[in-house]
Amino acid sequence: MAELNTGEFRSLIINIFPELTASVFTLATKGWDSIAIDVDDRLIFKFPRDPAAERALVKEVALLGIIRPSLSMAVPDMRIHDGPPIFSSHAKIRGEHLIAGDYEALPEAARQHLGDDLARFYAELHALDADRLRALGAGPILPWQSPDTVREKALPLLSSEMASYAERIIWDFKALPPDPYGIIYGFFDGHGWNMAFDHAEGRLNGLYDFADSGFGPLHQEFIYSNFISPDLTSRIVSAYETLTGRRLDRRRITILTGFHRLSELAEFADDPAYAGQMIDSVRAWVAVSADAG
Repeated sequence: MAELNTGEFRSLIINIFPELTASVFTLATKGWDSIAIDVDDRLIFKFPRDPAAERALVKEVALLGIIRPSLSMAVPDMRIHDGPPIFSSHAKIRGEHLIAGDYEALPEAARQHLGDDLARFYAELHALDADRLRALGAGPILPWQSPDTVREKALPLLSSEMASYAERIIWDFKALPPDPYGIIYGFFDGHGWNMAFDHAEGRLNGLYDFADSGFGPLHQEFIYSNFISPDLTSRIVSAYETLTGRRLDRRRITILTGFHRLSELAEFADDPAYAGQMIDSVRAWVAVSADAG
């Protein structure tokens, strides 16, 4: 779809929801696949950017129909509207993003509660019927860049110190055997930008954006919380082990985290709008890894 302004989105929405004529419409986010419009701070409407994003949105809504009733965690209750153009609507889960600085300011009890809540979310999600999810279109998650591509695209953009770190991560990643727990259906996007966190109460109200969910290696599920804090990841992993009886490999999660950031850098190496951000992401993880070591 061509880029529309907020007024045009407003017209499309009130054509189906005339009761919202007097409402306040604001641009919530401009994501990779969809543009989100916030109405009165209580409703979210998502407009996919292209046909591929339309298909992904329809699939996400169908998957959430199975996922939502099985989770303790709140996730969007989405509906599809045929338009044209196709778009979705759902009640807004109140809360804000959770970034590293926010997490560091949380007291111990709130940190532990968050880790426990996310562990329960993952345990419940991983227990869902894989065949039902496949029947609704759930497929493999998107692959990362290959080690050779990472070497070619990412390493030349890094300082000598970071390049040395990157080379070790590439070798460690290549040496990893298949995931001992195999392939599961998971979220694979559990970073703080997909969280609705109540900072006043120190509680997670819900998670959203299941467009990248799908089937992938179980350990990879636990790398995305490292964008917030390795301390949070450690709490999630420990609580998940208690809930499921699975024993996770923390070193494997660390290696996957590092390679994921290098893969993202390789993917956007030729894009000046994002390359610097991806270098910063690698630098941040190098610093964290050095502190942990």
